[in-house]
Amino acid sequence: MSRKPALLYVTDLAYEARGRRYGDEDVRLSARLREDFRIALCHPRDAAALMDAFDAVVVRNSGPVLHHRDAWEDFRARALERGTRVFNELSGRADMVGKRYLTELSAAGEPVIPTVDRREDLDRLPPAAEYVVKPELGADSIGMEVVPADRLAGLALGLDAGLLVQPRIDFRHEVSFYFVDRSFQYALYAPDPARRWELEPYAPTADDLAFAQRFVDWNTIDHGIQRVDACRTAEGELLLVELEDLNPYLSLDRVDADAREAFAAAMTASLHALLA
Repeated sequence: MSRKPALLYVTDLAYEARGRRYGDEDVRLSARLREDFRIALCHPRDAAALMDAFDAVVVRNSGPVLHHRDAWEDFRARALERGTRVFNELSGRADMVGKRYLTELSAAGEPVIPTVDRREDLDRLPPAAEYVVKPELGADSIGMEVVPADRLAGLALGLDAGLLVQPRIDFRHEVSFYFVDRSFQYALYAPDPARRWELEPYAPTADDLAFAQRFVDWNTIDHGIQRVDACRTAEGELLLVELEDLNPYLSLDRVDADAREAFAAAMTASLHALLA
């Protein structure tokens, strides 16, 4: 009998996230992956010390990196130095390395919420009564603040400030598109903008899928999971909110059994390809 590859599955089973059950999702997904792999679950603070004993490391619902940034930076540095196979691959250029990519995409005219990070660029933003100020390295809305327009001039902005500014826009709903590697798996949306994580299945149009695909293809990850989060404006346009390419929560409890199985099969195939 051939030896099953061994995976170190990084997750924080105890992390409490609003509207999401990290532990439940990872217990079930790792159990399904065990059909093809030997799996050990570990906390993100233990990953660097344990990874050498495994064929690959799977980073899943490990919580916001800002809660254990020292451990993440140590793990990332060691993995890159040793050529450790990591899923998601560490080559991502979206949320994996902070949210400054939103300013770059915005400046390039891509369909994202207009975003700047310097005071001298504030005039690039459309006029609004209020603006959203968020940390470049934020997650889960930690550190996010809504400020009136007359306070913008007093913000500490600049290359070293680590803050992003966006207009606060009205939107119909948020929608998320889930991909394994560069292949679309399913979509979910929040009909009520005030209840981000009360998600329902969403049937995307061809234009919706083309919107999401452009960002997945822009990114530099061949093996991994990406979640494209977007909002639909009052005019019906989709705008990118974020491209989560490090440890996106999957909301697998919101899709049917067939969709869950198809996702697990796609993830399994991607892991085998990564290990090949």
